[in-house]
Amino acid sequence: MLRPFRGLCACLGLFLAVACAPVAPETPGQTYDDFPETCRLQAELVPIDTVLFRYPFRVRVQGDRAAVLDLHGSDHFVHLFTYPGFRYVASCGRLGEGPEETLSGENIRWQQGLLQLLDANKSELTCWQETERGDSLVRRQRIKLDGELLRALDFVQTDDSTFLIPDYSGNSRFCVVNAQGRLLRRWGTLPVSDPDAMTEARPAWAQAWRSFIDYRPDNGVLAAATQLGEVLELWNLRDSTHVVLRGPGGEPEFTVSEGYGIPTGIMGFSEVQVGCCAVYAVFQGHRFKDIMQAARQGKPVPDGGKWIYVFSLTGEPLVKYELDRYVHGIAVDEENGILIATDVQSDEPIVRYRLP
Repeated sequence: MLRPFRGLCACLGLFLAVACAPVAPETPGQTYDDFPETCRLQAELVPIDTVLFRYPFRVRVQGDRAAVLDLHGSDHFVHLFTYPGFRYVASCGRLGEGPEETLSGENIRWQQGLLQLLDANKSELTCWQETERGDSLVRRQRIKLDGELLRALDFVQTDDSTFLIPDYSGNSRFCVVNAQGRLLRRWGTLPVSDPDAMTEARPAWAQAWRSFIDYRPDNGVLAAATQLGEVLELWNLRDSTHVVLRGPGGEPEFTVSEGYGIPTGIMGFSEVQVGCCAVYAVFQGHRFKDIMQAARQGKPVPDGGKWIYVFSLTGEPLVKYELDRYVHGIAVDEENGILIATDVQSDEPIVRYRLP
């Protein structure tokens, strides 16, 4: 299954071992060409002396705590800090094959004081809680995911008893899973322009449409942003409305060579966050032919995106932030007008932006 890309090797990692047809031309729908406003933002470095990151992929903030997911952590996948000071508190998700250990870290979430980690290799969700002394984390729950689910690469919890996990079978958009990890049902469809083209290659299409997701319980908005191309989907789970936004990058594009699906368009979004009043998405926009040419020349394209696209909760483009560096994960503190981001290219990978 797809993982975040890293240069030429990452591009090759996208090849889909299922024959499929090129994406058909787009059908008319809700589109955007640009944003009414563009602002440039300058990063402030956040010094962290305690933890040495290898690939800080996601950052999640809740209250006075910030958790960082190190995708290629050498000892632990998750590190907990104070917020906004980023003083180290504790680590969890120890790397290993044992029953108390973690094989892979795909994403982390906060849910009512619990820190959740998805392990795709073990097909598990593990939850930790901070101790009363606030100096360590203790495991509270481990959820084994249903064997009918294909490799789970992301998740959100929509209420006390329900998770949504992207469906990579291609038969639906999401799998609905209960608090014990059992598959309850599937819902939604991939918003492809030509649904008939998926008939004989649904898993390949689902992988090409791999999306990063987020959900905010207090407004009921669920977002999905494609890793390839430029498609953003927004659902309001309270009134069942669904908006599909296509930007200039269009739908994910891929062709077939010797039975493999090969990406031919652009790298799209690398993160999405639903805020109280807006949706924030990190956009890359690198063309695959440029990525591969740069790799051959020994000058790899920077990892991540330097644009933050901001939409209203109903899909209207609001503002485009141009960053001074390439980032992957973001955490938007709307109340204080701060955006925290991770820069995997830097030895000081946690940065802060002041939003205008």
